[in-house]
Amino acid sequence: MKKQAGFTLIELVVVIVILGILAATALPKFVDLSQDARTSVIKATEGGMRSANAMIYARAAAGNQMGAIGSVSIAGTPIATAYGFASSVAELAKAMDLSSEIVVSGNTIRHSGAPTPASCSVTYTAASRTGTNPVVPPTYTLAVNGC
Repeated sequence: MKKQAGFTLIELVVVIVILGILAATALPKFVDLSQDARTSVIKATEGGMRSANAMIYARAAAGNQMGAIGSVSIAGTPIATAYGFASSVAELAKAMDLSSEIVVSGNTIRHSGAPTPASCSVTYTAASRTGTNPVVPPTYTLAVNGC
């Protein structure tokens, strides 16, 4: 008698069922990755804003541009400053390398791919000073509940 080699139909069906069960349990883990990715992008953008502003501040301090109105040059690009920091989010964005999904709007940087872009953003408040009080450094308000 000649012996045949190969898998039976039942063995193949059992393997396919097992793979289907594994895929069904693993799928929910990967479904929510886009929200996590957008949240990470916004958090990284906030970190980039802080770093860029620190660089602008150092350049302003070295160039004696610490007044209410000033200007520094970063990589050949003039950036308006207020008390040594970027005067607006648009000025701050000039010193950053932003990806195409990041949109600068008013005093906010937001993620355009988010379901609610306004709730997936970083809001920048420029440095300020009242009277003879010390300079209040800029603030960065992170909103990631709509990413």
